[in-house]
Amino acid sequence: MSGNSISICEIFGPTIQGEGLLIGQPTVFVRTGGCDFRCSWCDTRYAVDNAFRSEWAAMSAEEILAKVKRLAGPSPLLISLSGGNPALQPLGNLIALARQDGYTFALETQGSVAQEWFAELDFLTISPKPPSSGMTADQSKLAECLAAAGRASINLKFVVADEPDYLFARQVAGWFPGLPVFLQPCNEKGQEGSEGAHDPEKMYGRLRWLVERVVADGWYDTRVLPQLHVLLWGNKRGV
Repeated sequence: MSGNSISICEIFGPTIQGEGLLIGQPTVFVRTGGCDFRCSWCDTRYAVDNAFRSEWAAMSAEEILAKVKRLAGPSPLLISLSGGNPALQPLGNLIALARQDGYTFALETQGSVAQEWFAELDFLTISPKPPSSGMTADQSKLAECLAAAGRASINLKFVVADEPDYLFARQVAGWFPGLPVFLQPCNEKGQEGSEGAHDPEKMYGRLRWLVERVVADGWYDTRVLPQLHVLLWGNKRGV
């Protein structure tokens, strides 16, 4: 892959954003391939593990935008940059090119790698990985990502599987006071790698617990949300 090529796992939509600040908003997803983390409950291993590398395509910014336009039609909309970790990819040219045609951009990353082109995003979601993931969040790297964001609207989003995850979210939110915070229950069944497989009752139970935990704690400047796309389609790819 050349220095200007972007590793793409899949491009799909229009659909809706299923979580966080932009939940319910129509969008096209550009999912990149490759990640520097290996979360225990990852539900997009096909965009993470090198075993799937042969399924990823090296595409130019022009090729990506052309596919987005074929999917979305004549009206520009939100482009959601996802992964894997999209911060590993050279996405600055894509953002600059698509902006000329009226597209807006949202990106979600775990906050492990900062890029100068973060400043050109409309929305930046930092999703630090909690203890249940088996990964470790680096406060200094998170701060670098926030500093790089420039004009972007920034928010924090946490996957919560249990009490240690909840306490982690409270701790990290305290590092960066004033940022909007979104909590969502962990999609536990995603780790099994079976497309569409999830346990709705377990997810609802965890969601109820999370609401009760936030209320009991008096953490009133956060929002608790489900993963809407999982409730509608399970872990099916491309929706």
